[in-house]
Amino acid sequence: MSLFSKRRGLIPGFRWRRCVPAVVWMAVIFALSSRSGGQLNEWLPFFRGIFPGLQSFDPMHYAAYFILALTVAYAFGAYAFTLKGCLWNVALCVIYGLSDEWHQAFVPNRSPDPLDLWHDAVGAVSACAILLLIKLFRQRNRSA
Repeated sequence: MSLFSKRRGLIPGFRWRRCVPAVVWMAVIFALSSRSGGQLNEWLPFFRGIFPGLQSFDPMHYAAYFILALTVAYAFGAYAFTLKGCLWNVALCVIYGLSDEWHQAFVPNRSPDPLDLWHDAVGAVSACAILLLIKLFRQRNRSA
């Protein structure tokens, strides 16, 4: 019996095929991380123009890991709407963020940045907070 089987395992009801969106999104993040700093800096003025108060904030990292957390939540199924599921989700996203920063050390004109990892974590936590709020609202609507 698999570690992730329906009856026993770390994640109840886990199905491998539900991981496909997360794996695809991780590949997109990896591909974007492979671009040089100059190629990516062409996009930042546009986003900083939209959000002028966020000069030290990197919306690309936030958005990428927000989406990653949503795809991981899809892989987790109903387990994603539990606190434990959210903690696992954020942990997986942060671990992938660490590997992404390490990968950037080998890309020309890029370097690892702890602030990027912080933005990754904030994106993942935000997505999980929304999932928990959805669960809370659903529970309140059922009891009303």
